[in-house]
Amino acid sequence: MNGRIEPRSGTAFELDAGDELIVIDPLGGQVADLLAVSRADVREMLSSGRTLDYAERIYLTAGDKLYSNRSNVMLEITHDDVGRHDFLLTPCSEATFRLCYENEPPHRGCHGNLAAALAPYGIADDAIPVAFNCFMNVPVDGETGRFKVLPPLSKAGDTIRFRAAMDLIIGLTACSAPASNGGSFKPIDWNVVRATKM
Repeated sequence: MNGRIEPRSGTAFELDAGDELIVIDPLGGQVADLLAVSRADVREMLSSGRTLDYAERIYLTAGDKLYSNRSNVMLEITHDDVGRHDFLLTPCSEATFRLCYENEPPHRGCHGNLAAALAPYGIADDAIPVAFNCFMNVPVDGETGRFKVLPPLSKAGDTIRFRAAMDLIIGLTACSAPASNGGSFKPIDWNVVRATKM
């Protein structure tokens, strides 16, 4: 199973435990917001706070696990071509464009795209937490705590791969924020490798 997410849009699909999700930046320099939700109970979602707490660092890569708000492993990063992703900043939204981009036309952003894609699964707009921002480059000054949003380091064809630790609903976007993507908007590709059933 695979697909292409057109620029500034999003999608949702299901993973079974053991499946591998490959997120691909086909043209380079494009962020993808990824959200994981438990199929057993949609109130259990990906948690930035718990994941970063357990990892004891903010930049996650191959070998790291992404935890839920109930401290259960949802995904494990199995391969990473880039090594720089963000798990601090919330999905861009209509409010982001209103408050941070005064010269940009309004857009519902990744939050709105995730909300629309996940609504058929009964996931409310206000329930959407911080997503794992694949390829997003957010360096942080260790002294002051100030951060910058710089263009992604990903090149054309770079991937990050995840293995599902439970049955999941995945929300995935091609990010809509100009700063996150170096001022241009490109597609994101994805591929699911189904686990071999015994």
